[in-house]
Amino acid sequence: MSGNAAGMLSRHGSTPFPADKGRAAGAPAVRRRTRHWRRWVTAAVFLLPAFVALLMLRVVPTVEAVTLALGDGERVGTWENFEAIFTDPLFTGSLRTTLLFGVIINPLQIALALFLAVVLTQRIPLVGLWRTLILLPVAVPQVVSAIVWLVLLRPDGPLNSFLERFGMPSVPWLINPRYALWSIIIVCSWVGVGYWMTFLVAGIQEIPRSLYEAAEIDGAGTLRRFRHITLPGVRRQLLFVLVADTVANFLVFAPVRILTQGGPARSTDLVMHNIFERAYTLGDLQSASAATIVLVLILLVVVSIQFRLLPGKE
Repeated sequence: MSGNAAGMLSRHGSTPFPADKGRAAGAPAVRRRTRHWRRWVTAAVFLLPAFVALLMLRVVPTVEAVTLALGDGERVGTWENFEAIFTDPLFTGSLRTTLLFGVIINPLQIALALFLAVVLTQRIPLVGLWRTLILLPVAVPQVVSAIVWLVLLRPDGPLNSFLERFGMPSVPWLINPRYALWSIIIVCSWVGVGYWMTFLVAGIQEIPRSLYEAAEIDGAGTLRRFRHITLPGVRRQLLFVLVADTVANFLVFAPVRILTQGGPARSTDLVMHNIFERAYTLGDLQSASAATIVLVLILLVVVSIQFRLLPGKE
């Protein structure tokens, strides 16, 4: 017996039994699975705060708004809140004002941003400084910007003093319905133009310089180079700016609240300010929720139409 055992050991040497081979082969797979689960757990730990914030600040308020808008309260009919706001001349007036505001400010901001982007991608002295100065208002909170402009646009403020010095009459910027909405447009554009300009500058810088050089050699002027090279080259950035600018201008609130409170004569009562008034001044959370849902639906329709204009994948 001892001889047979010795012979078997001599033939197999230190080679493990089949069960040992299985355990040795499975060890790397176990380690891979362990590392895989550790990565998932680590990612979940880091994402959990953002997920909780998204849930509490977006999902829960959305569910509550829909619940209130569909009749949880004094008005119990499913569509009564929506009927109430659409028969309210204050809300329909704010919708018209917001649409007029968007029709004016969106092309204005995009045109100015594109003009500045084209100018500030040329070889001009101190171009970096000019870009910084134009972008600087973006770093200032909207509330602070609105307070600064409130001082500037006062009847006895610096802007009217400047006009009077050159023999021009002072302008009732914030107290005349004829000028109040334009005042909001000026303030929002002062902040927004520099921000949208940065996207267009990045787009222009991606266009190969060889295209401009070849066009210049062929005798193409500035306008032809802009039309046939710059505009096609920044088409994606332009359409992104169009969509984002539309959404931002539909949601303008702080300048209106600080500068005009929706007046004079409701000439600057944009939808977001109207919703704020319903919720926090009148205490009518149901109609405010219904108005919020209407605003979101309008935004979805407008953005969907604009996204259809976006170019496909290259």
